[in-house]
Amino acid sequence: MAEGDGDRTLPRIAEAFKDLASVVADSQSAEVKVAPFSHACALVSPLFGCLGVAFKFAEMDYVAKVHDLVEASKSIQSLHSLIDLDVRGGTVKKGGSHTRNLLRVKRGLDMVRVLFEQILVTENNSLKDPASKAYEQVFAPHHGWAIRKAVAAGMYVLPTKEQLLKKLNEDEASAKVHMQSYVTASAPLIQYIDKLFVSRDLGIDW
Repeated sequence: MAEGDGDRTLPRIAEAFKDLASVVADSQSAEVKVAPFSHACALVSPLFGCLGVAFKFAEMDYVAKVHDLVEASKSIQSLHSLIDLDVRGGTVKKGGSHTRNLLRVKRGLDMVRVLFEQILVTENNSLKDPASKAYEQVFAPHHGWAIRKAVAAGMYVLPTKEQLLKKLNEDEASAKVHMQSYVTASAPLIQYIDKLFVSRDLGIDW
């Protein structure tokens, strides 16, 4: 295992989301900035690649939409402002809008949260059950039959938990700590983003 956390994905993700969660916890009127949010989301991107063909669709979609948010952060300060700009422009649900991309990125974060939760309570070395549950809970309701079938086939060629941890340069003990940290930190952030949508009567199921 590498010395230090600099070149390791999980500790960097855990730390970045812990920082975001502390902003959300500070007050009810807290505003999450687009720049640190998009930076934290970009750290998650390699995880999708590590999961192989089953989540190739998610990797391509997620990476592109995080890139859009990174670009948006150069001119838009907060997630509040990002959504409000689209609301005023009447472009919230338009393909490629920042708000639509934020919703898709949020789903990616939620999928990883559920995946980590399931890995933490699963004793065996297979990722099939954790990944299947995460997909079914977060992505499947928004996908057509063809994508769901392709993902189901991809579940049979997922890496094992041991192979995943090796790719991430972690042992099981360290991985559990960082995964739990992400699960704990990401939950209030995901709820915060959901509230941004619901409080504006935009809904989150589109």
